[in-house]
Amino acid sequence: MNRKDEHLLLAKAQQQNPKENDFDAVSFVHQSMVSISDDQIDLTTSINGLNLEVPFYINAMTGGSEKTKVFNQQLAMVAKATGLMMATGSVSAALKDPSVADSYTIVREENPQGLLLANMGAGRTAEDAQKMIDLLDADGLQIHLNVPQELVMPEGEHDFELWESNIRDTIDAVSVPVIVKEVGFGMAQETIQKLLDLGVQAVDVSGRGGTSFTQIENSRRKERELSYLNDWGQSTVISLLEAQPFMDDLTMLASGGIRNAFDIFKAVSLGANAVGISGTILNTVMSEGVDATIKLVEDWKAQLRLLYALTGKATTRDVQKNQLIITGAPKEWAELRGINLYNLAAR
Repeated sequence: MNRKDEHLLLAKAQQQNPKENDFDAVSFVHQSMVSISDDQIDLTTSINGLNLEVPFYINAMTGGSEKTKVFNQQLAMVAKATGLMMATGSVSAALKDPSVADSYTIVREENPQGLLLANMGAGRTAEDAQKMIDLLDADGLQIHLNVPQELVMPEGEHDFELWESNIRDTIDAVSVPVIVKEVGFGMAQETIQKLLDLGVQAVDVSGRGGTSFTQIENSRRKERELSYLNDWGQSTVISLLEAQPFMDDLTMLASGGIRNAFDIFKAVSLGANAVGISGTILNTVMSEGVDATIKLVEDWKAQLRLLYALTGKATTRDVQKNQLIITGAPKEWAELRGINLYNLAAR
């Protein structure tokens, strides 16, 4: 079976029983008096010049085979109908084998006016990045970081020496916004500082809690001997706590373990300008179809308007000032890492 098709099926299998995650450790300080009306609520947000109608988007998932072409087309149909920005999966496969390029270009064909992000690994060069952007007429570029996945993947890369220079060169070379993202293992302050030093302006902390690529790749190993890495990394909530000192310096994005509109709202309240969704969208499209996924997205939009009103916040920027109480494992992590949670509770 094609590796991309394997990834798709294994990722879907993980979504059958959504589990508790660290978003359940985030709660709000309720205020009984709010002064807001529905017509004041504005869900728009921006990512370094990319203007989004709502603070969430379809994050990178797939491409590289006939089966994934069908899926990417369906995702593009959802994006077009709902006005969501969409990222493709890694376009590297199209550079290696031009015969599968249409599994990515179908997204632009289906949604010619939509916001579209190309995606590549940090092992790729600035020249590769420009080829991918041109292929998709992309509005932006994601560069993904996936060390644990590569190391567990049977045919993965083990040489990461050029990642930093590739990222720096790509940012200098391309004219579209560049987002550096994890693939579900989260980020720490040290990583975010290093990315800032490289000239990165937008970061997706993409934490543990959703699809586990170490679990997927271990399932593809003969002995399946690395199952102890299934839960490697920091959760999305913990990663956003680690990112607190950088909120004024970087455009912060979040993904990983987003199950519903409330999780989106919590991530934005923790400082994310926008939130990427993969697993929940994947499961809905594959299990229930395009129309059901469009309805899900529209329901989330309506629920977000309700949540903005519930906390008396008119804009996405205002939501980022919500008072939050952090408990459980994220609280313990923050205390050990010297992250001040009182600022979130009392702001």
